[in-house]
Amino acid sequence: MKGTVYKSTGSWYTVKAEDGQFYQCRIKGKFRIKGIKNTNPVAVGDRVLFDLDHNVDEVVGVIKEIEERENYIIRKSVNLSKQTHIIAANIDIAFLIVTLNNPPTFTTFIDRFLVTAEAYGIKAVLLFNKVDTYTEEEKDEIRYLLGMYRAIGYEAIPISAKTGKNIERVKEMMLGKTSLFSGHSGVGKTTLINQLQPGLSLKTSEISEQHLQGQHTTTFAEMFDLSFDAQIIDTPGIKGFGIVEIEKEELGDYFPEFFKLKEQCKFNNCLHLEEPKCAVKEALELGEIAMSRYKSYLQIIEGEDENYRVDIYKE
Repeated sequence: MKGTVYKSTGSWYTVKAEDGQFYQCRIKGKFRIKGIKNTNPVAVGDRVLFDLDHNVDEVVGVIKEIEERENYIIRKSVNLSKQTHIIAANIDIAFLIVTLNNPPTFTTFIDRFLVTAEAYGIKAVLLFNKVDTYTEEEKDEIRYLLGMYRAIGYEAIPISAKTGKNIERVKEMMLGKTSLFSGHSGVGKTTLINQLQPGLSLKTSEISEQHLQGQHTTTFAEMFDLSFDAQIIDTPGIKGFGIVEIEKEELGDYFPEFFKLKEQCKFNNCLHLEEPKCAVKEALELGEIAMSRYKSYLQIIEGEDENYRVDIYKE
């Protein structure tokens, strides 16, 4: 039988078969994909082949094969540096929910998410939430960020999950698609999803970051069918976003504003670091490339952690 994985708990998987029926499935024996050390060999969104096992008290499925993925969002496991975690697979559009504070979303985190989406050919959209709560100075900062990311070519939308601002616009973008919703814990992701589909009634929680320690190594997403011809993949709050599977030489290709200038660099293998006549560095000096973006690039290429905030007014 064929089906799509809607939920994972690590050992059991909820699979929706082609006939619309849901089955609880498990994996048969050791299951590895192309030697990648994943904490979750089967991800939400995966299309799988499975057999039904009638030899137990209740009918369960046994997943025997994963169909080739169109794409996926992947990151390093926070506490398992040599392992990776596939957040979800076969995504049409990835929404990253961003808040300026409570909690802060650093530009370095945003850029890592965008790089991963670029690398796997997934359309990414930034949703700047809680705009109803900001001071005028904070709104200026939001406007700066909106302008910066829009100039690069990304869709960036100010929203309020609480008041419903621009929620209909988000809905229109989701029509006929499988959408991933991601972001830090506390950015209002669950409130937003409940606005989009009130009937889901997902539980909202205000949990402080200190209480989230150690809970990020075995996090799993869940997919829902919505009433307006759309599917949504809800993900637990992501604390960090370690980049994997991207070589230094190709990283610049996933920063669209760098990629546009690539052919103007003196060397075709330019890493935009200390090389002479680098078009990216020249654009940076002219203010045509945002310093926060270049800092994100340097952090990734040097393998540094992303957990610091760039002061956008001191670029």
